[in-house]
Amino acid sequence: MKHETAFASELTWPDYHAAVHNGGTPILIPLGSMEQHGHHMPLHVDVLLPTEFARRVAPQIGALVAPALTYGYKSHQKSGGGNHLPGTTSLDGATLVSALRDVVKEFARHGVRKICMVNGHFENSWFIIEGIDLALRELRWDGITDLKVVVLSYWDFVHKEAIAQLYPGGFPGWDVEHGGVLETSLMLALYPQHVHLDRAMDHPAATFPPYDVYPVKAEWTPCSGTLSSPKDASAEKGQILLEVCTKGIVDALRTEFA
Repeated sequence: MKHETAFASELTWPDYHAAVHNGGTPILIPLGSMEQHGHHMPLHVDVLLPTEFARRVAPQIGALVAPALTYGYKSHQKSGGGNHLPGTTSLDGATLVSALRDVVKEFARHGVRKICMVNGHFENSWFIIEGIDLALRELRWDGITDLKVVVLSYWDFVHKEAIAQLYPGGFPGWDVEHGGVLETSLMLALYPQHVHLDRAMDHPAATFPPYDVYPVKAEWTPCSGTLSSPKDASAEKGQILLEVCTKGIVDALRTEFA
């Protein structure tokens, strides 16, 4: 079913009701965070990117995009630089779980039976699963047993061939790709006005010991806040990522929501 907009919140309630009440229209929920992304990018990268992927995917599968969850779970030092860095504004795990549980139950109450969580912040992952699990349990109590929820992160669709194009000098690994080539390239392709490459800091990829310490040791995080250098980022690489990830998500959801 085609809609006049990809965004559910832009519809009137009668149009929204007509679209979702019979369970045929999937709802895509972007999840992000307010988290520092170095000296060269804004705090809402993790919201902008999954929202844009959802917007691109929605018309191809007849879905609607829900408003994004703009706060996420606490930044982990080894994947996001750490929650101690200025600007990073996070939720406790229980808060995020409760919010997701409530949102899933509400969409189910509207008649939605196909939901996809489009994640843009790695640290959200396990809390997304917990929120869904609790929602499905409570919905079963009300006799709703036919809701299907898909959880995905857009970067998981970057295949080996694309990685070879993006990192001809060698891939540093997903664990240090915070504020690096991948996110910066996507932002250059989509929102170049928000990227200041002249302020980006070029440094070797961060290295960490095989354990964590709390409170975090701030000196473990590079002073830039990023965990690898964005110097090789480009809008052209961003376009490769957009095409690869969008196609991967569309194919996955066509399979699961057939």
